[in-house]
Amino acid sequence: MRPQKPIKIDLNNEYICPCRRRGRLQPIALTEAFGCDRCQQIFVVEERGQVIEQLSSSYPYKRAWRWSGYRWVLIRPGFAHSYFPLLTGATFFLLGSWLLIVLHYPSSLSMILGVFISFLLITFLAILFWIVYRR
Repeated sequence: MRPQKPIKIDLNNEYICPCRRRGRLQPIALTEAFGCDRCQQIFVVEERGQVIEQLSSSYPYKRAWRWSGYRWVLIRPGFAHSYFPLLTGATFFLLGSWLLIVLHYPSSLSMILGVFISFLLITFLAILFWIVYRR
């Protein structure tokens, strides 16, 4: 396996687009940015010229890539930038707390209400999972 050592991005070269394999990143005159000829996205050079960031992104965090010499490597955000694992953990905590309460104080109303709330939480998690990880 080749080492993933970042290489400084040359502002005068053309590169392949990290979003679309057929697109080409072309330098934008008088800026430290590139524009794709296919997807019309703009990428700004950051971090000592080793990273490009996508502008006008609809993602909750900026997407960034490093050039490895032959392809773009996506830089994954840390756990602190991802809200989905925290939301999932909180939901399972609430679901577990509810289960302990229902097992301790059983009644038909609490069982029906609990099943309904569980169904809503699981549906909510499924929709969030789809929204966060769709591409």
